Amino acid sequence: MPEYIYSESNIDHRVKKRRKARDKMAKEIIALILAGGEGSRLGVLSKLLAKPAVLYGGKYRIIDFTLSNCINSGIDTVGVLTQYRPLQLNHHIGIGKPWDLDRMDGGVTILSPFTKQRKGEWYSGSADAVYQNIHYVEEQGAENVIILSGDHVYKMNYSLMLDHHKKNNADATISVINVKPDEASRYGIMSTTDDGKIYEFDEKPANPKSTLASMGVYLFKWPVLKELLISDHQNEQSDHDFGKNIIPMLVQEKRNIWAYPFSGYWRDVGTIQSYWESNMDLVTRVPQFNLFDPFWKIYTPNPVKPAHYISDTGHVTRSIIAEGCMIYGHVKNSVIFPGVVIEKNALIEDSIIMSNSVIKSCSHIRRTIVGEKTTIGSNVATGTGEYAESRYNSKVYQTEITVIGSCSYIPDNTVIGCNVAIDNHVTADDFTSSEIPSGSFIMKGDEHGA
Repeated sequence: MPEYIYSESNIDHRVKKRRKARDKMAKEIIALILAGGEGSRLGVLSKLLAKPAVLYGGKYRIIDFTLSNCINSGIDTVGVLTQYRPLQLNHHIGIGKPWDLDRMDGGVTILSPFTKQRKGEWYSGSADAVYQNIHYVEEQGAENVIILSGDHVYKMNYSLMLDHHKKNNADATISVINVKPDEASRYGIMSTTDDGKIYEFDEKPANPKSTLASMGVYLFKWPVLKELLISDHQNEQSDHDFGKNIIPMLVQEKRNIWAYPFSGYWRDVGTIQSYWESNMDLVTRVPQFNLFDPFWKIYTPNPVKPAHYISDTGHVTRSIIAEGCMIYGHVKNSVIFPGVVIEKNALIEDSIIMSNSVIKSCSHIRRTIVGEKTTIGSNVATGTGEYAESRYNSKVYQTEITVIGSCSYIPDNTVIGCNVAIDNHVTADDFTSSEIPSGSFIMKGDEHGA
């Protein structure tokens, strides 16, 4: 069990002084974003960085959606709880300027595990991560705390959820979305009365009693959440997880818990298939998820690059082309990130090409995700042949999508099948054959690999 024990006596006298000064202007709500997850189901895409830092949609990182939702909802105090490989995520967020969160009072704060008096402790679960930062919430003087995931793609006005929460005088409000019956067992499922009060919760049940799935958006009265966190911390049998422990505790204690129904676009892009599908949703004729909404902008640091260029040999059909790209070949139904070069006679179909990668001449890239700063040689074909089960990790790589990691080099004339996994930092020397059959893999097995 973690060594850190919350106690009022542990609070620095300066914190107490600031808290008293803020009593008259206590914040109605602050946000805590859980962004420390490894995201192992994304394979090589999240091997070198936290899942919320994975690129998405031609110019964003996944966490941009939650951060933008916060500031668009009027929440100006945000704590981001990081743990797994946080360097890229910390660099991306910085002082929060793109989201107007570079503020003296509030703003964005990175909350990493830290050394206490006796020793440092990793966060042992989502609830433990919040427990270890009770002092941060107390210092803000918050009346309500909204717990968010940093790895979901959606647009949501949290202020409307807060209104719903206050109207019901709820101890906790959980945002829910209707899912297909055959998908319900993947989620935490709520059972509610006709007016939306929650009376039962099952975490990933084998036989779901409803299709109301938790979105991982939890709004609490702070005194209630604080009490639950302290109680959970004292339970040595607990996993210290919101879904497994905190929410069931609320139900067991018959607290006043309400569901907040959400009907917009929401995706947990935690698998290769869901990540690819969500990016492809952006280039449909009528996008399910509109990134061009002027009333709900998604903010991100902008690369300092010129406008993209399409030559007389280049042709683009129904695709997203970001800044700084140079297109000399053909792009169809794909998402192309900043700084990508597509050489003459290359063809990109149904694929995601991440920043500063190069696709050389006469290559055919089909249903493939290519990581950042990767070079695909000339006359390379990817996504060829029939599906075959992965011989590396069939739980992670289980679709027709081929994934090539960042900073890799694919030699000229290589033919790569579908459902192939190629590691980060792969070089020509790592290839023993010019043919990589479907279901195969190339993994380095060191700190650069998966």
